Amino acid sequence: MKLRFTKMQGLGNDYLYVFSPVPENVRDLCVRLCDRHFGVGADGMIFIGESDTADFSMRIFNSDGSEADMCGNGIRCVGKYVFDRGLTQKTELTIETRSGNRNLILKPGADGRITFVTVDMGKATLLDSMLQLSMGTGVAVSVGNPHVVCFTKTVMDIPLSLWGPMIEHDDRFPDGVNAEFVQVLSETGLRMRVWERGSGITLACGTGACASAFAAVYRGFCEKDRPIEVVLDGGSLFVTVQSDGTVMMEGPAETVFIGETEL
Repeated sequence: MKLRFTKMQGLGNDYLYVFSPVPENVRDLCVRLCDRHFGVGADGMIFIGESDTADFSMRIFNSDGSEADMCGNGIRCVGKYVFDRGLTQKTELTIETRSGNRNLILKPGADGRITFVTVDMGKATLLDSMLQLSMGTGVAVSVGNPHVVCFTKTVMDIPLSLWGPMIEHDDRFPDGVNAEFVQVLSETGLRMRVWERGSGITLACGTGACASAFAAVYRGFCEKDRPIEVVLDGGSLFVTVQSDGTVMMEGPAETVFIGETEL
């Protein structure tokens, strides 16, 4: 049997998108297809389907085959996928995820295809305001999935490939955790780099950007109810932390190519 997929990316955070039920061999399939040397190359796979509680559902699998609860860049691309393919004509959608339903506002470009998407990420939750780590302290935040945000003066000097795995596999997070390293640029600007659990270094992480903005507001570096530009290796996301803790994220979504592979 053949599997048809679409490679899409949000700020270089790339996934293979499939409109179908999750196959039984999903773990092996992810590892094979996401390999950047011997496969297609991606940070993971996202399967889109029907939903009883939302317009569509999404299930997210990292490049190592493990399942994730939420993906900020991924959900924007899901909105573009279903609209551009005529699966819906709605520009306001609800997507079911393992961390709950999320609302999207789709923004078409001049050609009628979606270029930007705003996502209501729900309310962020502070897990630990002063998490003690071997390299300092971090702010642990949940945005549907767990993150540890570490503030630093010079983010480009961080040994990401060393510290990232150390945080991901911390015993206090038995299911793993995402690690963000953040430099404050201004009251409305952050520079962030990320180590994603199950994927490693990626060019961007939407939930990580939301967690970082929330942590920056909590620490008093940025203000509530103002868009914060989070600059990642792959580009910028704009995140607003509202007074009630709700986090809104806006960013691009792009199609790379369509392909086919053996199951």
